Amino acid sequence: MPLVLNLRPGLTGTAELVVGEQHTAPRIGSGRIRVLATPVMINLIEAAALAAVEQSLPEEHQSLGTRLDVTHIAATPVGMRVRATAEVERVEGRTIYFRVRAEDEHELIGQGTHERVVVTSSASTAASTRRLLEKLERLVEDRIARAPGGAARSTGIEGRSASRGVRSGTNSSREAARAARGRQAAA
Repeated sequence: MPLVLNLRPGLTGTAELVVGEQHTAPRIGSGRIRVLATPVMINLIEAAALAAVEQSLPEEHQSLGTRLDVTHIAATPVGMRVRATAEVERVEGRTIYFRVRAEDEHELIGQGTHERVVVTSSASTAASTRRLLEKLERLVEDRIARAPGGAARSTGIEGRSASRGVRSGTNSSREAARAARGRQAAA
């Protein structure tokens, strides 16, 4: 049965912060001038979008940001308050479309659009687990392939360890990695 979201256009959320040193471009690594960093403004906008809809989502569901198209048009110095606002424009299936803006105490500093997709919490957890297992598999393959002197020690995903002899050379290392994957899949 398809998920039906009862989110009406016009739902609005806000998020605020007072710009501190930790929010500046040099601290974040996005520039050298001591003003609000664009990534921090974006984070504030996403927090506003969450504030607009998260409490209204069905149980066991959450939203994930999938698209953000904003301009950062004015600099905000340390000590000034910034407020982000996200308003639901429409909902299509599982996708929520927002109009977003950020303002400091004097002017508009950013605006644009944002999209979030609603997923079941267990689906996002399963996807994250799958990606983590894929990364672990690549790490194991890499360790086996780079083993010095022909001997590699690999740790399986289940936490078991096994010593395997690996001949020097690219083809032998790839064969050993393939064999390790096969052993892990069979376990």
